[in-house]
Amino acid sequence: MAVAIKETITIEGQDITLSNPNKLLWPELGITKLQYMQKLIILAPYLLPYCQNRYLTTIRYPNGIDGKSFYQKNIPPTAPAFVNSAQKDSIHYVILDSLSTLLWLGNLAALEFHTSFEYVGGEEPAEWILDIDPSEEDEPRLMEAIAIIGDTLNSLGINSIPKTSGATGVQIIIPIKRGHTFEQLRRIGHFLGRFLTEKYPDLFTIERLIKNRGSKIYIDYVQHSAGKSLSAPYTPRARKLATVSTPLLWTEVKQNVDLRTFNLFTIEDRLKKHGDLITKVAKQDLSAILRGIK
Repeated sequence: MAVAIKETITIEGQDITLSNPNKLLWPELGITKLQYMQKLIILAPYLLPYCQNRYLTTIRYPNGIDGKSFYQKNIPPTAPAFVNSAQKDSIHYVILDSLSTLLWLGNLAALEFHTSFEYVGGEEPAEWILDIDPSEEDEPRLMEAIAIIGDTLNSLGINSIPKTSGATGVQIIIPIKRGHTFEQLRRIGHFLGRFLTEKYPDLFTIERLIKNRGSKIYIDYVQHSAGKSLSAPYTPRARKLATVSTPLLWTEVKQNVDLRTFNLFTIEDRLKKHGDLITKVAKQDLSAILRGIK
């Protein structure tokens, strides 16, 4: 009969239980829960800034990525006192604002962290994000498409940065100043999507229904709205290769970088080399482009 092992670690003055530290969360890669939590400590300075004032949804895999999973929005009733929460509608969301909370979630086998597009207590978008999804999992044209979108945004005077979703797609982040609305950003997204689908009809689509997209790459500007969420920058993903949602250099995009290379094994060296690439893009006022497409 197996004996459950529990250890206690102290982080930020808080005692956190580490149960079953040798449990395999990524069995094929040999990544245990203890190793995962060590990776979370490395990711924390980069992940937490994009979570600490957002409504959090986690995806938990109690028996590793090959087992059953479930989404968790409501804070568990057994949450320790140091875990903060915020209510929106009928849901009490965890607020991921500390390393101790992150490791508590890691011990619960929360392998993915998805955050709201708006800040807690507000209605404004925190940034503008375009979600670019290939219709086919192995899409050789994806980086070509991302480069085209980036160049088009740049031609409109909009600076952006791509990040891997950690799955099959890429998200393009546009840092913005306060004062924009989701509706305004959707108008720009619609304008951009129409332009690109007309100029590159064999490459892009803004069709919502997957069955009607064929092999085209979907420019999703509709998902970006209050009450919805997306994989946070630097979140791990419950994928076979333990990928991490990672910001990219535009030069990497144009070199057709392989999304699978950004994972729990490589992320530490990358962060040491590049830091947080998102913070290197200044927040922008998109009022001029809004006036231009009115």
